[in-house]
Amino acid sequence: MLVFVFLASAFCDSGKTTRYWDCCKGSCGWEAKADVSKPIDTCAKDGTTRVASNDTVKSGCDGGDGFMCYDQTPWGVNDSYALGFAAAAISGGEKAACCNCYELTFTSGPVNGKKMTVQVTNTGGDLGSNQFDLAIPGGGVGIYNGCTAQSGAPADGWGSRYGGVSSRSECSQLPSGLQAGCQWRFDWFQNADNPSMNFNVVSCPSELIAKTNCRRN
Repeated sequence: MLVFVFLASAFCDSGKTTRYWDCCKGSCGWEAKADVSKPIDTCAKDGTTRVASNDTVKSGCDGGDGFMCYDQTPWGVNDSYALGFAAAAISGGEKAACCNCYELTFTSGPVNGKKMTVQVTNTGGDLGSNQFDLAIPGGGVGIYNGCTAQSGAPADGWGSRYGGVSSRSECSQLPSGLQAGCQWRFDWFQNADNPSMNFNVVSCPSELIAKTNCRRN
């Protein structure tokens, strides 16, 4: 038992979170990014139809037919625990992160003490060290905007380009398949604005793998 506790704490680190939803094919949807069973599922323009998970499908942000899937969004399991997905920048890059799962324990804001397990599906050139960019519909498109091509969103996405919509009622602007994930931010997440957190690697819950069909080998 003492050895287990020591190992668990040794792999714990601190970082920060942000939020985004740019509709682009996730970087972990390309081949040879990491030692995984297969790249993450990529979806067609409708957000639900799975397309080939390989390098032949270009991202919708580059004029292709590959987009984020509507079911790769967050949800609350109970009042203190949630599941979801994220882009991440951690030591080892995509080779270490793609399709790995991390338990985040929030350490600031209204979600202080709450926990969330995320599977990494993406990265970002604008992410700092130990930053997890939570995939939250209506969270802001950031650098890239594939949401106009996929869903007819405004040029800067829904709401502000960085930060997204500002109220729960604005989630109604999103496609119906994304509205629950958008509302999650104002319900379970209590509209927390980029809270800090501690994180550690955990085994991926089957509920997350079922939505990406990607697991570490």
